[in-house]
Amino acid sequence: MKNPLSSSASTSSFLRKSRLSPYYLFTLFAFIVFVTILYTEDFSCIFRQLDADHSNKSLINRTPAEKKKKAKLPFSVGRRSLEGCDVFSGKWVKDEANRPHYQESDCPYIQPQLTCQEHGRPDKDYQFLRWQPHGCSLPSFNATLMLETLRGKRMLFVGDSLNRGQYVSMVCLLHRLIPEQSKSMETNGSLTIFRAKDYNATIEFYWAPFLLESNSDDAVVHRISDRIVRKGSINKHGRHWKGADILVFNTYLWWMTGLKFKILKGSFDDEVKDIVELSTEDAYRMGMKSMLRWVGKNMDPKKTRVFFTSMSPSHQKSIDWGSEPGGNCYNQTTIIEDPSYWGSDSRKSIMQVIGDVFGKSSVPITFLNITQLSSYRKDAHTSIYKKQWSPLTPQQLANPLSYADCVHWCLPGLQDTWNELLFAKLFYP
Repeated sequence: MKNPLSSSASTSSFLRKSRLSPYYLFTLFAFIVFVTILYTEDFSCIFRQLDADHSNKSLINRTPAEKKKKAKLPFSVGRRSLEGCDVFSGKWVKDEANRPHYQESDCPYIQPQLTCQEHGRPDKDYQFLRWQPHGCSLPSFNATLMLETLRGKRMLFVGDSLNRGQYVSMVCLLHRLIPEQSKSMETNGSLTIFRAKDYNATIEFYWAPFLLESNSDDAVVHRISDRIVRKGSINKHGRHWKGADILVFNTYLWWMTGLKFKILKGSFDDEVKDIVELSTEDAYRMGMKSMLRWVGKNMDPKKTRVFFTSMSPSHQKSIDWGSEPGGNCYNQTTIIEDPSYWGSDSRKSIMQVIGDVFGKSSVPITFLNITQLSSYRKDAHTSIYKKQWSPLTPQQLANPLSYADCVHWCLPGLQDTWNELLFAKLFYP
């Protein structure tokens, strides 16, 4: 056995020689350089992986719009004037010089449920309000730019009657630039198509209040209180959406039937139907995940854009904004000034579901968060100033509160602002 001291002495002798000999110094330096070159690529790979892991974790906590922020999105014109500005946070200001964008009587495409002036609304102040974000201004809606962008393309709104209102608003904002003989609108079942023939463009609406197949899918007869949605059925409607270049989804109000919601496993044609009840939040989560999967499989993020419009608030309870109980939007002609106002009809738990599902998804969808800014607008509903599909009873006529529509919005009006926000996010994301 070697003496440890002897081994130590040998090492000491080597070090002394190394310190004294240039040859040993050169050999040691060459060895260090060799090892460094040999392992540099491995270290680089490790650091790149750590950096990638960090980036992926960051993406999980960012919205789809933020994930794509660095890349130029389809239809973006490249100007970043809105960068760092939350366009959904702001206040309403009066702007009689620039509002409304069009006159109700000049747009023949507005359904009679939304033509408030025609049906006797005495005031017009709701038409003169402009949304002013904090810290920036929305770009002016440019109908020429929008139409040129849509040349040879298909823009499609999918959802319920509130999304149809936004669709009609978009048509009204654009149609005056198109000669009378070069435009048309037709409805066939669930699909309504506005054609701008000179542009070879279509702006369309597809009725699908849940996005998935349901027992409320008839575009005309759909007032069903016992609503049922079929699980995993988005392709029933989704096959009609393929080929869209710009897609705008909404779904919310039809899910709000209570704390529970019925989900069908199987088919509506089954003699014995397998129906389960989920919490409304879990049922809505199922719908959101189905939509995201469909978008991921069918929309090319390099060529198309997809938007999702958040819940449209209603104003059914005057006590929410500090008025006497028992009232609603009827006879309301002023906005809600409290910046923190949130009505009881807008479920925060649903907003949390949207945030959770979208936040965990890498599917690029731009979120149009219209809920808060629309919550201030108790003045903008159609109320009693609309076509009534059934004759009103003497009791209803004696109490307008009983039949005021506090869900839908007059046109021109609030939903034109939704399209201004859509315009801003499409061209200046």
